[in-house]
Amino acid sequence: MAYRQAERQQRWLFPESIEEYISPDDPVRAYDAFVETLDLQRLGMEWNPQKVGCPQYDPTVMLKILVYGYSYGIRSSHKLERALYHNLSFIWLAGALKPDHKTISRFRRENRKALKQVLKECARLCIELDLIAGNTLFVDGTKLRANASLNNLWTSKRCQKYLARLDQRIDEILSECDRIDQQEGDQESLVQMKTELNSKQKLKAKVQRALDKLQSEGSERLNTTDPECARMHGRQGSHAGYNAQIVVDEKHGLILHGDVVNDNNDRRQFANQVEAAQEVSGEPCQVACADSGYYSGDVLEKVDKSGVKVVVPSQEQVTKRQAGPFDKSRFVYIAGEDVYVCPAGEKLPYRGTCMQRRRREYRLSGVTCRRCSHFGICTKSRKGRKIDRFINEPLRDRLRAEFEEPGSQQIYSRRKEKVELPFGHIKRNLGVDSFLLRGLAGVRAEMSILGSCFNIRRLISLRGVDG
Repeated sequence: MAYRQAERQQRWLFPESIEEYISPDDPVRAYDAFVETLDLQRLGMEWNPQKVGCPQYDPTVMLKILVYGYSYGIRSSHKLERALYHNLSFIWLAGALKPDHKTISRFRRENRKALKQVLKECARLCIELDLIAGNTLFVDGTKLRANASLNNLWTSKRCQKYLARLDQRIDEILSECDRIDQQEGDQESLVQMKTELNSKQKLKAKVQRALDKLQSEGSERLNTTDPECARMHGRQGSHAGYNAQIVVDEKHGLILHGDVVNDNNDRRQFANQVEAAQEVSGEPCQVACADSGYYSGDVLEKVDKSGVKVVVPSQEQVTKRQAGPFDKSRFVYIAGEDVYVCPAGEKLPYRGTCMQRRRREYRLSGVTCRRCSHFGICTKSRKGRKIDRFINEPLRDRLRAEFEEPGSQQIYSRRKEKVELPFGHIKRNLGVDSFLLRGLAGVRAEMSILGSCFNIRRLISLRGVDG
């Protein structure tokens, strides 16, 4: 069988306009249409066609380049610039404009606040298209690396140790310089020593600034590359990173709200994320669901008081841990007497309240406990067995009971298929394992674009490019 041979010298009759290069059902048209719907001034982006001075690139075109590039895992400004020369869909999208990588990087950096609003506008568009109902919301989070290293993470203790070593090395260099001055004069070795001395002095000044900032702000840690990132613990170990949060609507799994925080866990995020999502939808939701990582009685109480049904399990309900013979659940609370009764029948009276921990303390006397045959198993404390009861313990009991209801179990079973998919698409399909920008404003802008990219991909699946 003959092979089809390539012929690079063959002359072609190309179409007369770029418009004819892209088919009507090409996905790039959906991204183009989405950005065209955005009001740049409402986003907070400067848009003035009458502006005098050196001509600038149209912000609409720049935003299209970013959104479309992120949608296909092209985030680097250098790679975006290359795509504008070699990728036909990028050439069509930008109308053959070719901003360089510095222009793209500067646009992204200078419009972080505006880019943060893109996801909100995308979610509102989905609401207008009746693709987001806002009745049942799922909240989830994931850890993403920051554009920084743990090597640049400083504590006061580390700063002081490092400064001590630097002072010692500087003294050694100065002594060596004096010796070389006396013996050898201005030779190459002396020049090298002075270069190292200059380097160590600059490093000392940098570490000293970090220590001064830690002491003035009262912080425990500071990353000199990205001061707003935190030390995150995940399955791949510890790294400098951020905690990305999303709120997904049940109807079609579209992202209603996205955020990034620097908390290492999710316990304080449930109420904030649900409230922000309701602000976007413009009306309260009926059900809010999350995994056990969001379980915090005080935070859940805030959402419950707003009239929203909370479906969040406790750690015990997820792990299904069997309660031991002297677990807290084996102690019976008698509300009328305000006492706990232990498995041996002894009453633990109320001793006091810690408002900081929002807990009431019940303790049996040490004498009674030491006489008990279960002493050493129930408790080893000579002061007696202690039980802590949360101030909002009745609410916690009610939420745990409601979670076990069949309706709540059905909602919770749908959580994974709805809220895990966006993070899977962002991390696996788009290859995003770290942020490019630094600071909370920067990473929130990136998260907004990534969330919008997922929503647009879902819109194409649901409605098609024409729709």
